[in-house]
Amino acid sequence: MTGRLGMVVAGSLTEGVQIRLDVGISTETIKVGTFVSIQGGKFRFFGQVTGVALEAADMSLRGVPPDVSNPFIEQVISGTTAFGMITVEPMLVIADSDDPAAVLDGPQPAKTIPPHFAQVSIATENDIEIVFGEEDEEHFYIGTPLDMETRLALNIPELVTRSNGVFGKSGTGKTFLARLLLIGILQKSNAVNLVFDMHGEYGWKGSSEGTGREVKGLKQLFSSRVAVFTLDEESSRRRGLAPDYVVRIGYQEIEPEDIQILRETLSLSDVAADAVYSLHRHFGRNWLQDFLSHKGREGVRDLADSIGVNSTALSSLHNRLSRLERLPFIEGSGHDSLNQILRYLERGMHVVLEFGRYGNDLASYILVANLLTRRIHERYMQMSEQASDDPSRQPRPLVITIEEAHKFLTPSVADQTIFGTIAREDRKYNVTLMVVDQRPSGIDEEVMSQLGTKITCLLDSERDVDSVLTGRSGSRKLRDVLSRLESKQQALAFGHALPMPVVIRTRNYGSLESYKELGFRDDADSLSDITQARDDLFGPP
Repeated sequence: MTGRLGMVVAGSLTEGVQIRLDVGISTETIKVGTFVSIQGGKFRFFGQVTGVALEAADMSLRGVPPDVSNPFIEQVISGTTAFGMITVEPMLVIADSDDPAAVLDGPQPAKTIPPHFAQVSIATENDIEIVFGEEDEEHFYIGTPLDMETRLALNIPELVTRSNGVFGKSGTGKTFLARLLLIGILQKSNAVNLVFDMHGEYGWKGSSEGTGREVKGLKQLFSSRVAVFTLDEESSRRRGLAPDYVVRIGYQEIEPEDIQILRETLSLSDVAADAVYSLHRHFGRNWLQDFLSHKGREGVRDLADSIGVNSTALSSLHNRLSRLERLPFIEGSGHDSLNQILRYLERGMHVVLEFGRYGNDLASYILVANLLTRRIHERYMQMSEQASDDPSRQPRPLVITIEEAHKFLTPSVADQTIFGTIAREDRKYNVTLMVVDQRPSGIDEEVMSQLGTKITCLLDSERDVDSVLTGRSGSRKLRDVLSRLESKQQALAFGHALPMPVVIRTRNYGSLESYKELGFRDDADSLSDITQARDDLFGPP
């Protein structure tokens, strides 16, 4: 649908403007979230449809509808006595180039509304480019506005300056969205990604939500710029991947803070969880292995007496932590996994850590992600402070992606975990988060308010919707837009990296054509390039 929709007949800055649809424009053709342009006297306004309604100039039509079996009567009444109305939320304003008195430096937030009878139209491709920018070395094509084929681009350097969130209930495509954002960061910024890949969706290959069809991961698309680390070498090789490094965690690397974040996952009481600090003071660095070596009730009871901890709580802690002994990736004391990850990141390589079969064990995922992130953040803090007098020596910006984010950022632990710290720091040490979750209501409210850009697919919980819109002005209207998203391939995007909220249909991902658009070269393309280079050098055979 293109062209004029109608004119402004009423409205306010707080409630939005009311647009009476022209004769011949049906409400059936207009969706909530549609991007529109309003031409005022001195300014042009951009906004999106937040409501659709049917109105009548004669209220008696509601009680006594006319006989519309005669097409002529229906045609006369429709658009005159009975008509459609839409509500539009003006969000940005730009000076009319024909009016030299109206001077604005690019699109600005709308602090007023257009006058009566201002003309309203569906936004054009040029409008999209004015507001969101063209696809270029900094802007990454993420999707198209509703009912348009125009490419909408996201400002990636702005995106990575703050932590961000991708949300949506299961099956709505949030993993595809997250994968696209990671590709955008890879292509359009100097930042690097560290992805804690819970279910093997980002590294070598993933699966299409709904169909289960295999799709290429980051390593297949960008083999020279992506390294895949794994906790489960057997699983990686079974999937056709030779991992770049097999991660191992030493018992001495696990500290009390790494157990604290497992409090809810392991169902630890406060007393049992806090006992890890007493154990660390008693045993030192090798506290976990020494603690687990105490077998039997008597051994644990004697230890509880010697360190002054409730024996029942300590026994419970021992039972819960004994499961770590069954994890093959935890062994010995001397491992170089952290330094290996840092070496790759410092070289500009993007790292995906696959969990293999351990991805189904939430405790393993949380433990490893928290342990590595905490140490990486400490190293980034050191590097940033050492380079405080020389900006050129600052570490390369890092985006850390975590799934099931609400497990790391619940209100009870968010202020104690490294992930809560990173979200609140706002890239203080060149480290930000990308949180991917289907239950945003489980994430601490303060953390949610700190996320710079949010891209959310359909959510089916009122609490989740409220959480995503925390701290956003006009949240009531956006709530209506969000609740009416389709269940597949649609998302509401808003925040720091976008000049205004917009509903998008996400770009395709999974076909050979879509891979080539992202820069993938298959064997046939590579052979063609070699042949062309030979002909350019030596001439045709």
